[in-house]
Amino acid sequence: MNEPFSGTTRGEIDTSVPHSARVWNYWLGGKDYHPADQAAGDAYRERYPDIEPFAKESRAFLIRTVRYLAREAGIRQFLDVGAGLPTSNNTHEVAQRIAADCRVVYVDHDPLVLLHVGAMGLSTHEGAMAYVLADMRDTDAVIDGALKTLDLTRPVALVISDVLGHIVDWDDALGLVRRLVGRLPSGSYLALSHSTAADEKHRAVQEEYNNSGAIPYIFREPEQTKAFFDGLQLVEPGFVSWPNWRPDGNTGRLTERAGWGGVARIP
Repeated sequence: MNEPFSGTTRGEIDTSVPHSARVWNYWLGGKDYHPADQAAGDAYRERYPDIEPFAKESRAFLIRTVRYLAREAGIRQFLDVGAGLPTSNNTHEVAQRIAADCRVVYVDHDPLVLLHVGAMGLSTHEGAMAYVLADMRDTDAVIDGALKTLDLTRPVALVISDVLGHIVDWDDALGLVRRLVGRLPSGSYLALSHSTAADEKHRAVQEEYNNSGAIPYIFREPEQTKAFFDGLQLVEPGFVSWPNWRPDGNTGRLTERAGWGGVARIP
């Protein structure tokens, strides 16, 4: 079943200014973008053509982690924080294809998601899908909203897919993850990924994008971002580049310097 939204809208949406979620949606082949987003996406791609396969590698990593959590780890509850705009193979779709009773809550601060809920697809009757409109840094609001759909006395998979680069301060990003992990019961999981500059050209183009007035994204090195998993039990193959995490026949091999990620059990 689909459940109501939690939270409130936050003003009007200015479609004349590029928005990172809509640009990402454009690169992934989605439909929820506007001319300003397409122009920004095209300009980025002209300077750095590998950005589209890079974005698709990030999405493929998300799909494989959700599949692992539902099929092999037996998780039936998912909290997808910073979910962004829907494309294909969204978290609830991947999980519910494996177990129809999976319950999934999406969290995003952008009221734009309210306009595109129909594109997300319906939940199964056995399971549930809901949204929380909240800033992911407000972890109390995230958890309070999730409690309307999820039972936090039972294991939950916390999914944070390539969004923490939007939090410029490292301590803020690390604290956010630790607060959310701390609210989940033993036997839950954290599935997390973070972009890394594939090369110096990629870094330079991203810096130009960050200076354009769009919402910035900060690349971080894997030696730093592995700290998100401190105190948790990483599952094989550990914290690795996206293409190397349980690859399947659809896994790209763009570069070993793609973003990195992992899945870990909360003891």
